[in-house]
Amino acid sequence: MKFEIERKFLVNHHSWEQLEKPSGDYLRQGYILNDPNKTVRVRLTGSDAFLTIKGISTGFSRPEFEYSIPQADAEQLLDNFCDSELSKTRYKIDHEGKIWEVDVFHGHNTGLILAEIELDHEDESFEIPHWVAEEVTGDVKYYNSNLSK
Repeated sequence: MKFEIERKFLVNHHSWEQLEKPSGDYLRQGYILNDPNKTVRVRLTGSDAFLTIKGISTGFSRPEFEYSIPQADAEQLLDNFCDSELSKTRYKIDHEGKIWEVDVFHGHNTGLILAEIELDHEDESFEIPHWVAEEVTGDVKYYNSNLSK
């Protein structure tokens, strides 16, 4: 079983706007199961599609199973089986040897920008970029599964 170890932060809008960044990837994701203890998510990008199952978080960690699926299957699942959905543009920013994934949300979450960093272990140290603001790891209102509602 794989574990995802992740920290999540709000992004300073002013600093983000001034930052030189690569082009982003548009993501559409929906939830087949959206329970506080587990989620089943479908994600569709321009070139890939995934089915992901995540368990309950303990600290910064949670069990995660992720599988590539055909894009056509992802579209069918999103259109016919997901009770909630969100869309965002994801930017991958390299900072001090770590990849930060920055999500700029669309739709009813427009204006929200979140940055996530995946770690190898919970007590791993990392440099926080100047464009990162308050940490919101563990704040359930910033879970993608809740933002999809």
